[in-house]
Amino acid sequence: MSTKRTDSNIYTIVFAVILVVVVGSLLAFFANATKDMRVNNDKVKTQLDILSSIGVEATRANATEMFNQYIKKQFVVEGTTATEDAEAYLIDVKKEQNAAKEGKTQRLPIFEAVKDGKTIYIVPVRGNGLWDAIWGYVALNDDLKSIYGVFFDHKGETPGLGANITEPFFKDDFKGEMIYGPSGDFKSVTVSKSNGDPNNTDKTDNEVDAISGATITGNGVTAMLKKGLGLYLPYFETLKK
Repeated sequence: MSTKRTDSNIYTIVFAVILVVVVGSLLAFFANATKDMRVNNDKVKTQLDILSSIGVEATRANATEMFNQYIKKQFVVEGTTATEDAEAYLIDVKKEQNAAKEGKTQRLPIFEAVKDGKTIYIVPVRGNGLWDAIWGYVALNDDLKSIYGVFFDHKGETPGLGANITEPFFKDDFKGEMIYGPSGDFKSVTVSKSNGDPNNTDKTDNEVDAISGATITGNGVTAMLKKGLGLYLPYFETLKK
């Protein structure tokens, strides 16, 4: 009986090892086989997000065509210096933020778009919401002082609350908002619960209405905008000159 138990245990172990090897090999095969597809999907998603910040509706089928139509130049900014780079949109902003924490030089992508004859500058922003990461793109008018449009997305904010940062009613409030105060100092835009301008007619108050019940997500957007836009201020001053 002892021998039978031993044989049974060996059989179980061998079967489990073979199963793990086979399943692991299949997963590795499919991961490698779909790698190019996943990379391309990520590229297209980024192009769609950037276009959305300037109000251009595109599909996955025509995203690259529309991106090339509206995005005339791409740059990588390091301090006050910008180098043209046709693949700046592929820069991983999260990795660059981590590099900055380690004291390394941060590479910041910026995109120059032209729409309806107007030049628009688009920059990425990234921060933290209530549950996980939030990110987006801020499009600035050519004065580099006012917002043309925004795009926001999130990884896990609460549906109907924080997740509403993706909704037009929230994003549209940012259009025309100034990112500088009356004296010319950088203010960014605050998502405020105490904003006394519910119709968002005052574009010089540096505030938009908060989403009810989503205070932490709103605070995350505020911090994200201030930090993200702030990184570009030295380069903005160079462009203004």
